[in-house]
Amino acid sequence: MIIYICKMKLISVEKLENWYPLNFEKNLKGRRILFSDIIPLIKNLSSKFKKEVIGYSENETPIYKISIGIGEIKILSWSQMHGNESTGTKALFDLFNFFENPTEEFEQVAQIILSNCTLQFIVLLNPDGAVKFTRENTDNVDLNRDAVDRKAIESKLLRLTLDSFNPKFCFNLHDQRTIFNVEGTKNPATISFLAPSEDLERTLTEGRKETMSVIVAMNELLQQCIPNQVGRYTDEFYPTATGDNFQKLGHNTILIEAGHFNNDYSREITRKFNFYAILEGIYFIASAPSFGNYKPYFSIPNNDKLFLDIIYKRMKRVKDGLAVVEDIGIQYKFKVKNNKLEMYKCIETTGDLSNYSSYNIINAEKLNFNELKLSNS
Repeated sequence: MIIYICKMKLISVEKLENWYPLNFEKNLKGRRILFSDIIPLIKNLSSKFKKEVIGYSENETPIYKISIGIGEIKILSWSQMHGNESTGTKALFDLFNFFENPTEEFEQVAQIILSNCTLQFIVLLNPDGAVKFTRENTDNVDLNRDAVDRKAIESKLLRLTLDSFNPKFCFNLHDQRTIFNVEGTKNPATISFLAPSEDLERTLTEGRKETMSVIVAMNELLQQCIPNQVGRYTDEFYPTATGDNFQKLGHNTILIEAGHFNNDYSREITRKFNFYAILEGIYFIASAPSFGNYKPYFSIPNNDKLFLDIIYKRMKRVKDGLAVVEDIGIQYKFKVKNNKLEMYKCIETTGDLSNYSSYNIINAEKLNFNELKLSNS
């Protein structure tokens, strides 16, 4: 029997802020999360959880599915479809800790979710890409564009799980670059959402409306924490994309993109807000008497691409044999070297960057361009 509360209420942000620093998964940190990081945590999960290997990656690393709950509403979530996008993985283990130790103030929330829902999680879908810190798997297949052909073993495993579980809702967890800002503001898009389209016409189907209503609830909670730092992706239909195809198949798919927060290049602050969003989304699905409040979804500002990690203002340098003065916009990129993740500066754009924003704007009139060790790749 499904347990409903009379009126949908948001989870208390104040209580979450008290719970989180004491209970988040402290054994996961940084941008590069590997199978070796998560397997001890999986093994330590209590009997509340069912743990099973659903298959192996192209390089024969186990891929786990974690299950909890006894309810009729089925929800499937997966993380690190792109190996270099690990914030969702960290947030899922924070969520596991929530169910392990909800504490008194969250007992009702946990009970409602686990009584009304059955939750399945594929944590670290692309372990080979995590090792390389790339979007693609070891065969250079982008799993998020492999939903139709399913060339990759990992894509086949995800689809087999979807078909056998038949979830009503899915959470598709990703990371986005720091270039994304919230349209009309100078703020980075710390969290962005998308209710994927089912066709080229972007038809507003009942399934998409239900997806949007969940996003509305998550956005309402996040606006209390990070006002004007939540964005929305435009909903062009991508015929080979996972979310678009799953939505088309009737599984309401919520895309969450974890982005930048001030001076948070390890994405430890963003993971907290990612966890808040996932928890609120699942709680809403578990407790909402209806999914009709979708229109505020369209009030969430679009993502724009006007945020830079560093802006060097009025830099003098030689370009194409000529002396020029221009702004130089930097994005940080990452690479694995000697099995460690390194961050480096890469030139994103140059010219008059007055329309761009950054937390780090530097007067470069007296700086030597060649000493900055900037990369073009």
